Amino acid sequence: MNPVVIVPTFVSSKRRREGGVLTTYDHATPIESPGELPRLLASLQKVRGIGAIIVLVVSDRSIEAQAVDKVQAVVSRYPALSTLVVGAPEMDLLYQRMEQLGLDRLHKEVGLSSYGAIRNVGLVLANVFGFDSVVFLDDDEVVDDAAFLQKAMYGLGKLTKKGIPILAKTGFYFNSEGSFLSKSQDKWYNHFWQQGKAFNRWITKAMRGPRLSRSNHVCGGCLALHKEAYKRLSFDPWIARGEDLDYMLDLRMYGSDIWFDNAWNLRHLPPDSTSEGTRFRQDIFRWLYEYRKMEFSQTQIDLLQVKPSSLEPYPGPFLEPGIRRRIRVTAFLRSLARPDKRAYRKAARAATGEATTYAERNCSKYFEFQFIWPELMSRLENDQILCDALLQSSSQRAADLYPEVVPSAAGAPTLGLGTRQAIDPGVTSEIRLNIQE
Repeated sequence: MNPVVIVPTFVSSKRRREGGVLTTYDHATPIESPGELPRLLASLQKVRGIGAIIVLVVSDRSIEAQAVDKVQAVVSRYPALSTLVVGAPEMDLLYQRMEQLGLDRLHKEVGLSSYGAIRNVGLVLANVFGFDSVVFLDDDEVVDDAAFLQKAMYGLGKLTKKGIPILAKTGFYFNSEGSFLSKSQDKWYNHFWQQGKAFNRWITKAMRGPRLSRSNHVCGGCLALHKEAYKRLSFDPWIARGEDLDYMLDLRMYGSDIWFDNAWNLRHLPPDSTSEGTRFRQDIFRWLYEYRKMEFSQTQIDLLQVKPSSLEPYPGPFLEPGIRRRIRVTAFLRSLARPDKRAYRKAARAATGEATTYAERNCSKYFEFQFIWPELMSRLENDQILCDALLQSSSQRAADLYPEVVPSAAGAPTLGLGTRQAIDPGVTSEIRLNIQE
């Protein structure tokens, strides 16, 4: 198989302000800081068979040019990697090409804002360059296993013994303590919000099982998708966070699934995050939207029904009636006990106001977009005109930053088009012996 690695990286201005519910990210590197991306790229140099890497630059509009130049400079320090940097200039080229092909620009659905829209950019680019699989990484991770990419491809595109295709799979993270368990605290103020505890119950069982099993959880920074999945199904650009888990629910509604690989892992070493109250506010928007979206899906005759009871112990409890009350109580309790009291009080108000309204207004939009997505992917598949324009844009930027260096010798990306090395996805017979259906 010919996978491309997609890495979103987030850059913020010096005077960082909280964005909207869709444009507030867990961590954004200040423009003057090196951030975590160099550490990830250094680790990828040791991965066998590593081929094309696409880095998506997400930033405040006011610093788009500086952000993409900064990331281009970082990438140029790793000339052994074939890396394409995609920022605002490349997005303009994508939108122009979409318009030429008679497609709507779809800025909301495919763009460098909101977690879901950003991932959709990665899928579109993988399709444009003709890769048959995508591996998503986050910029605050470290890959220690030289066989990481081979493990990512293990089973992908194969059939189970019941003839079920494996089109999407996820691995897991080790945290800074070397554990795959959530460090979420089991405190009295979390009594009605045991997200970490529920996740730990699920993954403990999954780690004891066969190598591949159906997954109730998705690590978005350790996620592999076959083209037969991503050409058919996009991420949801209207969800505030948790777009990776949401993708699993979408796959189930459209008749597919995500598989968990308990031998595929990396280290997740995030910096200190933004206000925990602000993050919980996004979680409120996320879960109320997800609950309403699941309700709406049950009115659609062309979708399979996904019941919370099939998602125990996680995330089922967060998709059941009563989630609004649990949110309000948890926000109130945390506002009494946690340092970020003001943000939690703001989050509690959101549960009964704007988050509910947001869910009602937007719950149907993803399903409407899904009628457009396959046509969008079909028209842009292997688009040589756009390929050439994107590569030229990146090469010119590298040349402008380093005029004394010939672009072809400065790490100017070619993405190995026509020379990509196939990755062995694993032996079919072995997979058939090591799957829990």
